[in-house]
Amino acid sequence: TDTTAPAATTDIVAGATASPDHSTLVSAIQAAGLVDTLKGAGPFTVFAPTNAAFEKLPAGTVDGLLAPDKKADLTKILTYHVVSGNVDSAALTSQIEAGGGKATLTTVEGQPLTATLEGGKVVLTDAKGGKATVATADLRQSNGVIHSIDTVLMP
Repeated sequence: TDTTAPAATTDIVAGATASPDHSTLVSAIQAAGLVDTLKGAGPFTVFAPTNAAFEKLPAGTVDGLLAPDKKADLTKILTYHVVSGNVDSAALTSQIEAGGGKATLTTVEGQPLTATLEGGKVVLTDAKGGKATVATADLRQSNGVIHSIDTVLMP
């Protein structure tokens, strides 16, 4: 462990809020009422879809999910992007290698995500077979780590 690196002072919500690429995710976290949870002690590993990832969803999907009557669906999708613990890219890569090329992560939502390495990048496969690639790894926060991903995962 590198003890010379400064400790992150922002929590996961503040870290995501500071990123212009994650404003849709922050709006979704607020709409789902998950702000206090993700400001909690954790640690949490968050696979954070970028705004571009949300834009890949069919037209109207994001607005629909942000509606108050869809809070349960939104919460389910968001918690599917969160894993308990501090799983940085080195730990995840080690798990994939130990698993013979595949690691299964149990999300806070309860369903598994499968992580593999493709072309040196971590690729997550969701319950529906959709794939998301980690674009930026190891955005360390005071209560966990954020990995920016290019696709919204679906439980």
